[in-house]
Amino acid sequence: MKIAVITGASSGLGAEFAFETEKQRKDIEEIWLIARREDKLKELADKINCKTRIVPLDITDLECQKKYEKLLKEENADVRLLINNAGFGKLGNFDELTPEDNGGMVKLNCEALTVMTSLTLPFMSEGSEIINSCSIASFAPNTRMAVYCSTKAYVMSLSRALRGELKSRKINCLAACPGPMDTEFLGIAGIEKGSSHTFDTLPRVNPNTMAKKSLIASNRKKAVYTNRLFFKFYRLLAKILPHSLVMKMAAT
Repeated sequence: MKIAVITGASSGLGAEFAFETEKQRKDIEEIWLIARREDKLKELADKINCKTRIVPLDITDLECQKKYEKLLKEENADVRLLINNAGFGKLGNFDELTPEDNGGMVKLNCEALTVMTSLTLPFMSEGSEIINSCSIASFAPNTRMAVYCSTKAYVMSLSRALRGELKSRKINCLAACPGPMDTEFLGIAGIEKGSSHTFDTLPRVNPNTMAKKSLIASNRKKAVYTNRLFFKFYRLLAKILPHSLVMKMAAT
């Protein structure tokens, strides 16, 4: 059975990835929806017409990771698409955030993504795809988002390296880099109106458009996808200008 695995699927971009996977990937026979909130996964599954499997897991937890590995083996899964979408951020100076928040971003955004990819790769074959939800935050460091930007720089670096390593297996890895989206992420991150002048003025990215075009870019074997001309320009600036200057320009 050809499977798509989506982490962080309970809302926002993850849910949109599920809807777009159903529309664009007609070869997928079952979508595995992974997140901690089982009730939200059930709500999402009811809106999807193709076969789904609700997999309520905390992917940062070792026992949950073992359950996922066991499920892959039991089903002899043929994973055609892995979307590592789970992640979170927190706005604030490093020394003002709690150790749990600073460490938690690294654990979910980096460690869990890495482990889930490592567990899934043995069940992927030629033509399979990996999409890692990255961010425009990966392009340059930013004050008040020091850890979040660092975790997304890791995701970008890992995605590019994996893409190179997996070419011989004809498996593509895409780093999907959205700008701010009006999803639960902003509230969890503490990014409310007035908390950051930069975020208040940045254009918003539509989650459905981001999911749709990321899947198209992945199908075309692209390495990175960034939505909206404004953020594509920012990506270019971050490549050619010193990061110290980019940090001043993008100060949150």
